[in-house]
Amino acid sequence: MSTSKTKACRIYQRVSTSGQDLTRQQKLVADAQAAGFYVAGVYSEKISGTVASRPELNRLIADLQAGDVVIAESLDRISRLPVVEGEALIARITEKGAKIAVPDVIDLSDIIATSTDPMVKIVLEANQKMMLKIALHMARKEYEQRATKQASGIIVAKAKGLYTGRKPDTFVNAKIVELRALKYTIVKIASTLNVSESQVKLILKKTAANT
Repeated sequence: MSTSKTKACRIYQRVSTSGQDLTRQQKLVADAQAAGFYVAGVYSEKISGTVASRPELNRLIADLQAGDVVIAESLDRISRLPVVEGEALIARITEKGAKIAVPDVIDLSDIIATSTDPMVKIVLEANQKMMLKIALHMARKEYEQRATKQASGIIVAKAKGLYTGRKPDTFVNAKIVELRALKYTIVKIASTLNVSESQVKLILKKTAANT
């Protein structure tokens, strides 16, 4: 990442559960400064990327100024939402006049802005949208595949008598939200994770209240 003049950036760091840490993503700050950015803010949180409304992400978007660059380790740090919802989230950022800098998506905005050929602009804008859509799709697909494998692994372990039951709440609660996003019923979630249906309903209710 490089820039010919000092630009302000805001760095977003995210992991899915409280059991994970953000150490690896701290490098983003040093990398941004080395590239000549002024780091206007660092926004860190531990919450699933499948949640559309996140406190620190919302704060970042509220703080955005035109010309700011939002830096993240990868696009899936910003969104693991279904593509349409992911596009809406990205639009909340770009509508503030900000750009996103992630390895997954090549930013063509500067080229588009300086192009004098209307047809070239149309083609570049279409390519930009397509690349974003593909990246959002891949982020969501990876999440769904991992969640499905984890759920399948629990089922196999339970069948072999190797599943130890409830894990720390941070893990179980995250799994409840993930499986619900994959259209699992409350009964199936409870059976898969070896928890009560009342716990599943409670976690889903709390999650809905925080979004």
